[in-house]
Amino acid sequence: MFKKFSRLFMIKTPLEAYLIIYALALGAVERGSIYLTQYPGFGGKLLFLACTGAVFMAGGKILDCLKHEKRLQEHPETVF
Repeated sequence: MFKKFSRLFMIKTPLEAYLIIYALALGAVERGSIYLTQYPGFGGKLLFLACTGAVFMAGGKILDCLKHEKRLQEHPETVF
């Protein structure tokens, strides 16, 4: 039962990954806009870029992990 429940939180397809990345980006832009109002000037812009940059790094990692898992399913004997 726990295994079935845990599968709900696994990213299995690229579509799911893109939806999660989109949700992360929405949250990052919202947080960044709050930073722009709280810290006007260069500091706010830097924090905004940090929020959006984190989404790019996380999104790339999610997509790379999907590709890696697909390779492991096709060739289980090969370790990359």
